Amino acid sequence: MKRRMIVALSTVVPVAAAAVAFVVVGGPSSTAAPAAQPPAPGQVNTLALRDVPSGQSGGSGKQVVKGLPAATTKPFSLLGVSWDNAREAIDGAVEVRTRGTASGTWSSWRPVEAESDDLPDVGSTTDRQTRGATAPLWVGPSNGVEVRVTGKGATLPRGLRVELVDPGNGKRKTGVRAAGGQLGDVTLAGAVSTTEPDAPSEPASEPSPSAGDVAPVEPATTPVSTPTPTPPASPSPSSTPKTTPSATPKATATPKATPTEAPTAKALAAAPASTAPRPTIKTRASWGADEKLVTDPPEYAPTVKAVFVHHTDGVNTYSCSESPSIIRGIMLYHVETNGWNDIGYNFLVDKCGTIFEGRAGGVDRPVIGAHTLGFNTSSTGIALLGSFDKASDPAPTKAALDAIAKVAAWKLGLAGGNPTGTTPMTITADNGKYKPGTYTFNTISGHRDGYATACPGTKLYAALPGIRTTAKTWTTPVTSIALSGITGATKVGSTYYTKGTISLTWAAKQAALSKYEVLVDGNIVSTPYNLATSAGVTLATGSHKVQLRAVNINGTTATSPTYTVVTDKTAPTFSTQASLGISSGTVGATGTIPVGLRWKATDNVSVQSMKIASPSKVTLAATATSWASTSKNLAWNVWSVSASDAAGNTKTSSVTQSAALLYESNAKRVGTWKTTTSTSYLGGSILYSTAKTASATYTFTGRSVGLIVKRATNTGAFDVYVDGVKTATVDTKASGTSYRNIIWTKSWTTSAKHTIKIVVAGTATRPTVATDGIAYVK
Repeated sequence: MKRRMIVALSTVVPVAAAAVAFVVVGGPSSTAAPAAQPPAPGQVNTLALRDVPSGQSGGSGKQVVKGLPAATTKPFSLLGVSWDNAREAIDGAVEVRTRGTASGTWSSWRPVEAESDDLPDVGSTTDRQTRGATAPLWVGPSNGVEVRVTGKGATLPRGLRVELVDPGNGKRKTGVRAAGGQLGDVTLAGAVSTTEPDAPSEPASEPSPSAGDVAPVEPATTPVSTPTPTPPASPSPSSTPKTTPSATPKATATPKATPTEAPTAKALAAAPASTAPRPTIKTRASWGADEKLVTDPPEYAPTVKAVFVHHTDGVNTYSCSESPSIIRGIMLYHVETNGWNDIGYNFLVDKCGTIFEGRAGGVDRPVIGAHTLGFNTSSTGIALLGSFDKASDPAPTKAALDAIAKVAAWKLGLAGGNPTGTTPMTITADNGKYKPGTYTFNTISGHRDGYATACPGTKLYAALPGIRTTAKTWTTPVTSIALSGITGATKVGSTYYTKGTISLTWAAKQAALSKYEVLVDGNIVSTPYNLATSAGVTLATGSHKVQLRAVNINGTTATSPTYTVVTDKTAPTFSTQASLGISSGTVGATGTIPVGLRWKATDNVSVQSMKIASPSKVTLAATATSWASTSKNLAWNVWSVSASDAAGNTKTSSVTQSAALLYESNAKRVGTWKTTTSTSYLGGSILYSTAKTASATYTFTGRSVGLIVKRATNTGAFDVYVDGVKTATVDTKASGTSYRNIIWTKSWTTSAKHTIKIVVAGTATRPTVATDGIAYVK
């Protein structure tokens, strides 16, 4: 039994234009919005319209024939106007204004589509249009209404009344439906729908289509032995579609012809695999469908050949958290007001891109809906919540358009349909735009393509070519694939080196993909979902062969080239630790000393980079074993060098050392030595001797030393004794004069006390030797 409350307004007293009469339905007389919360179950309350006294005008200045003065009502969020005879139509305008429950203020007058253009096929056994009705209009939570109907002619349909739909809060226990109905998330025909039961949340901005999608789980289906019925033969499609509508049609709900016999749920075999990936679809249970309203089992077509895109009309300012309420309201209107067996649309989409299961019977089944009069059989209806026809209406969001494309591609793909193709569709009874016959349609069409209506609105209709193109990408199998990058690894030649964890990245493939598979040494180690563009992999120590494989819906695969990845967890080692030594060169006028940092690093694979970390930051060649620098006299510094391998393993060797100067005045001299001064000399003076065997000895504690001399064209050689042992003979002759020149150096592995003695060799014609001190590392 349909649940309906009809309240006649026989007690309403006409009022003057300056006054407003309020009718209280189910509550005390008050102009204030009631504070009571709506009941959990949804319901439809109706108020009869009556003659309005002459003199009260409608919004267009025409005489109002029927209306309802401002009335306080039970809570509602969606409304429409209905009348007794489903064969009649309102030849005029329907306008309403409502009072918001939260604000307590009245809205401006809003038009209501005078004729519902989402209709079942003529002859449907489950969707019987028991009353004529306008399209439903979502107005949001309200508790007051005023209605006026303006007719162009002398009469309007009898039994006019406003239908006030309270969608409830959806918190009801799902009952067991008749004829093998639905319980919980198990839909008819044995299909288990993918579910995301929580209500969608309003995004801060328009979401990306791939951002936040949850990979759906394919439905479990129960095959039966009876094969899928073969659809009846259809005439060849017309070469040119007959799309010119006749005069605006009137609703003709009384069956005039019997549609093609549809298979029942018991006759359906297991649903085939689609050529497109299945998107996430919210189940009927998630939006709170009242299954007790659905009294008959669904009807099925042999297949789905086309998708008709609709808009539901109503406000566009809804929040996406309200989407379940809007859908419950539409279902109640379709069942309680129109007399249909269930909600008319097969799928609904909101502006956030959330896809909802509409009519019951299995989202993967060819369920016959009630949305496009004459073409419901072998089609599916997708309705976008909102209105997209007026100039003031917003354009559909990208998230919504992408969602429509996804579900259309998947639904058509169940029968191998081409989203950018055409298909023949047969109509058996005149629907006001088409006579009985076969016509060619785009596989993704707008409602207006099949019926004389503005639906789905100018702006949504204009987006259909883009929807078709997007949907096509979801049915195109991947034939080749390659990684776009491997992060967490360094490529050397054709080999990647890592410490163990890498991330594989690849370009998005909006195609007929089931999943990706990451292969390591031929074994599947990860199965990213079909919209993924990256995957993390942890590899054991050693060399590995890594590949990415794309698995298409149809079972074909595409595999990337093989990438060699070596996991190396061993850091380089320093066979010779870093040490600082005196270097050849010129001591600066301010006392800066040439020094060199020396080391030797090795690795089990190879050293990939070498860097000085302190006291400067310098990148060197990977094979470097020394670095030339300078040090201020007596300045202590941390000298650090870091070696890294290709995998990123790093080892650092550091030493803290200081370089110092010891002037010539500190030397112990034997023989004849003279002093001369100049600002060019270290400390302003220098020792020189021409006497053979004259000597100067320096004593210091350190691990590296260098002799500082003056060089010129007339200077000669000297012998060097280290700790009493002759070590070298050094000739100081040069092509020009240079001062503070370090001409000879020696280093040790540890710091210790040493003596360095120079002995004049008495070189013929140039016996002079000039010593300016020593530089050493402490």
